Amino acid sequence: MRQIVLDTETTGLSALDGDRIIEIGCVEMLHRKLTGNNRHFYLNPERDIHEDALRVHGITLEFLADKPKFAEVAADLLDYLAGAELIIHNAPFDLGFLDEEFRRLGHGKTRDLVGGVIDTLVMAKEMFPGKRNGLDALCDRLGVDNSGRTLHGALLDAELLADVYINLTRGQNALVMEMDTGHHDEAGPVQVDLSQFPLPVLAANDQEAQAHEQVLAELDKASKGKTVWRTQAAAENAATV
Repeated sequence: MRQIVLDTETTGLSALDGDRIIEIGCVEMLHRKLTGNNRHFYLNPERDIHEDALRVHGITLEFLADKPKFAEVAADLLDYLAGAELIIHNAPFDLGFLDEEFRRLGHGKTRDLVGGVIDTLVMAKEMFPGKRNGLDALCDRLGVDNSGRTLHGALLDAELLADVYINLTRGQNALVMEMDTGHHDEAGPVQVDLSQFPLPVLAANDQEAQAHEQVLAELDKASKGKTVWRTQAAAENAATV
């Protein structure tokens, strides 16, 4: 599966009010592995940058004066994104800006031009209800080194988000392992399906079971009793009454 972790920086908060993209960072993953085939664009927005946005990313209009306009990189960007699944933190924001940029050039919405979209903010809120789920908070929680992030930057943030996504989804990918035999053909690397092998099941001891129940109780408290296991149990109990 080809996935592109994408982030943008902009002149302000509202694409519909005329704010524009000034930076795009894209990080490619193939079968959950970074390939190094990334894209990074600084763009001349042809308009002023709001002071609040400037404080976030530190990118000045003077720096962008000789950079290409979005129309000049659009074909390259579309070709790069084609068929890929996009991974974006707070996807409606970035997609809203991309949609407006593509609309100006006569293209459709971004979701119709790619293979799908995953919003890691939605994922994080489901996994950590009641917690802070910004990129910095997730880096701290998941052990991703973000010490170099003093200002927002599209490529750096995309690289950090790629690590965050891998940590968020660790263990959810299928039990399929690629095995390099040293012989390659057009079919690609040999895959070994681990599901055909018997896997040992280790039961939790009493201490581990208690720790697990404590974590569930904390999540239940943070979500005010709206966790999936509580709502499902309530529904099952109601069905048996």
